[in-house]
This record gives sequence, structure tokens and C-alpha cells, in this order.
Amino acid sequence: MVTWLERGGLRLGLVPELGGRLLSVSRDGVELLWRNPALLGDDLVGEYAPNSGRLGDWVNYGGDKTWPAPQGWDGPDQWPGPPDPVLDSGPYALAVDGDTATMTSAPDPRTGLRLTRAITLLDDGYALRLTALNTADRPVRWALWNVTQLPGGGTVIAGLRRPDVVALVAGTGTPEYTVDGDRLVVPPQDVVGKLGVPGTSGWVSYGALTLSFDVDPAAEYPDEGSPLEIWLEHPLPAPLASLGDLDPPARIVELEVLGPLTRLEPGATTSLTIHAGIVRA
Repeated sequence: MVTWLERGGLRLGLVPELGGRLLSVSRDGVELLWRNPALLGDDLVGEYAPNSGRLGDWVNYGGDKTWPAPQGWDGPDQWPGPPDPVLDSGPYALAVDGDTATMTSAPDPRTGLRLTRAITLLDDGYALRLTALNTADRPVRWALWNVTQLPGGGTVIAGLRRPDVVALVAGTGTPEYTVDGDRLVVPPQDVVGKLGVPGTSGWVSYGALTLSFDVDPAAEYPDEGSPLEIWLEHPLPAPLASLGDLDPPARIVELEVLGPLTRLEPGATTSLTIHAGIVRA
């Protein structure tokens, strides 16, 4: 089932059955998000099914989704996805109240988490309110991790409170960047890799979209203290064995916003709010 939220020239398309994804954000008929045309049409209809396996087995539909961090395959305190049959690609329950659509996952036995994504349509974009609830009978420690996929070929600009940028993943190399005063600039480039931005001031822009979020300088964040991460990928002649046979389907930019690492007792929650502002063309 596809749910649409509309106001003026802004239209959001959500697919709760597919990991609670936001799969379309269009302003005046212009699509901002990347989604996989081999899997979904403009109506967002496709074959939705839980997916598991190695990174190379991930069925990348695109759009905007929420995962737990840190990511990894070394132990129970790391999330070994995507793919993931519950939080990434399982069905989410849907409730719509006016301009807000709330999508809630099933409890995930691996992480102990139930994720909730509440998306509210605004005049200038939308607000995304994320919550992770510990449904396990044990304490767990996770951060919320929101991933927005956009078509490649543009420049990422992010605000900095200090010039602190780290290389996190170098699939084919480390993305090139410059620091221009209080701004990080990541130009378009063909590379598979990720930057972490411990020094983020809480905003990142790509094209018409700007994501704004709070940063707690006293908190601990995953991935060398990165509340913001920027991932770039492009098609390759063969899957990347070093990244679990990842096979990028297109030129894609990911804007990834993370909350603090939080110890959650049974029944406790952690939350993260992102404001997505959209500029008219």
C-alpha cells in the first residue's frame, strides 16, 4: 500500500510495507529522492518482500529509511545490515492523522528495537521524528541512523562548527572534499566511500533539500563521533568483494544523520528529529 501526503506543490510518497520508507519527495513535480527504477515505478508499486543476507544481497529500493547504528558484523552490539528482514525491509504498521503519517516496525529480535518514523508535511518541507524503543528484556545500546538517498551528480554542502572530517569507508577510495570556512564541500565524483563529519553544526544541503538536526557536543556518536555521514557510490564493473560484494546500481549520494549512542533499559526510548527544508526551483 502506498500512502501520499500532499500540500500545495509538495508531495510525499510512503510505503510502510517496505521498511517504513519514504520513497518519493517531489516539489512542483520535480523528484528529489533517488529510487531504483528497476524495482519501482513512479506510482511506487513493486514487489515488496523482506530481504536478508550479505551486503551484496541487499535489494536497494532507494528513498529515505531508518536503521540502528553502529553498523558491523563483529558482534551483537553492531547491526549487520543492510539487508535486514525486519527494520530495513519488513512491513511497518501505518497510522495517519492529518498531515502526519506514522510508521512503526515490528520488534526486532536481533537489536531489541522497535523503530517508529513519524513524517509530518510542512509548508516548506517535512519533519521526520524518529524513535527507537527497547522491546527486549535486557539493556541495549544503539543510535538512530537515518539514510536519505539522492541521485548523484551534485555537490554536498554541510555546516561545520569545527573543521573535523574523517574517512570512514574507502570502497574504491576516500571521497574528496574541501573545507571552506565553516562549510564542508563534497563535489561530484565517481567513488565508493564514506566521510564522517564529527564537526557538523547540524545541517547538510544537496540540491533543493536541506536537512537540519540537533547535535549534542557532549554526547557519544558512532563512527568516530559522527552525527553526519556522507556516502557516495557509482556503478562498477564488478561487485566490491571488500564490502560484502556490494554492487552499486547507480550514482547515488546518501545524506546520513545519526543520533547519540544511547543505553536503553527495557521499555526506554531514544529519539531524533530532522527537519527537511525544500527550496522551490
